[in-house]
Amino acid sequence: MRVVRTIADLRDRLAGWRRSGERLGLVPTMGALHAGHMALVEAGRSDCARVVVTIFVNPTQFAPNEDLGSYPRRESAHLDMLGSTGVDLAFVPATAEMYPPQFSTLVRVGGLSEGLCGAHRLGHFDGVATVVSKLLIQALPDIAYFGEKDYQQLLIVRRLARDLDLPVQIKGVPTVREPDGLALSSRNAYLSSAERRIAPQFVRVLRSVAETLEREPAAVAREIEWGRRELTRAGFDVEYLEVRDAVDLAPVGAAGSRPCRVLAAAYLGRTRLIDNFPIMPASLT
Repeated sequence: MRVVRTIADLRDRLAGWRRSGERLGLVPTMGALHAGHMALVEAGRSDCARVVVTIFVNPTQFAPNEDLGSYPRRESAHLDMLGSTGVDLAFVPATAEMYPPQFSTLVRVGGLSEGLCGAHRLGHFDGVATVVSKLLIQALPDIAYFGEKDYQQLLIVRRLARDLDLPVQIKGVPTVREPDGLALSSRNAYLSSAERRIAPQFVRVLRSVAETLEREPAAVAREIEWGRRELTRAGFDVEYLEVRDAVDLAPVGAAGSRPCRVLAAAYLGRTRLIDNFPIMPASLT
C-alpha cells in the first residue's frame, strides 16, 4: 500500500489507474478505524479494482466545544490495518494541504442538513459537505462509500454529488454492530464500563420503535413518546428521537405510505451516540 500526502501525488497515482481502465473506490475516513470502516473497504474491494482510503481529521466539522483535540489519532496503526486489508492507496493530507491560506469556500446542502444532527451541531454538515466535495473532486472515484450509521450524512453526500454533477456513485453500507447491537463508533471508547453496559438500551429502544411502526404505521407520536421515556429512564439525555422519510428526511406523521427511518441522538454521560433503523411497513413489502 502506498501512502501519499499531497493532492498532486494523489492525482498522479490515480491517473495511471484510470488510464488502465481500472474502477476506483474511495473510502473517506477521519481515522479511528474499526470494523465498520473495514466493511466500507470490503464493499470497495468487491466493486472496484482499486480502493483508496483517506484519513483526515477535518477541523471544519467540529464545533468549538467538541472533541477535535482529543479525537483519536493513531496513524501508524491505522496504516497497518489498511495495508493488511488490501487497500491500494492511503491519502493522509495535512490540514494545510486541504485548507491552504485564505481558503474561503463553503459547501452547504440546504434542507437535508437542517434538523436532526444539523440542529444540534451547527455548522457540522457544512464542514462535512465541504471536505467531502474536495475529496471527491481530488480523487474522482467511480464509487464512494459511506456508512448507514451516519444516515443524515449519507443523504447529504448523495445530494451534493447530484447537485454538483459529480460523476460518482455514493454507496451506503449497512451499519456494523457489536454482538449486543451497539453500532460501532470511534466515540464508543469514551464510554465508561458502566455506561457501556447501558448503551445497548439505545439500540433496543430504536429497534422496538421501528418494529412497532412496521405493524402500526399510524402510531408514530405514541412510539416516539414511549421511546424518549424509555431512554430517559435508562439514563440517556435525549437530543432527538424522530421518524423521517428515508429519502428526503421530511417529518412524517405516519409510516405506512413510504420507507422511513427512526433516527436518534442521545448522550450517555459525555458520549454522544447516534443510530437509526429502517421502517418498512408491511404494505410496502
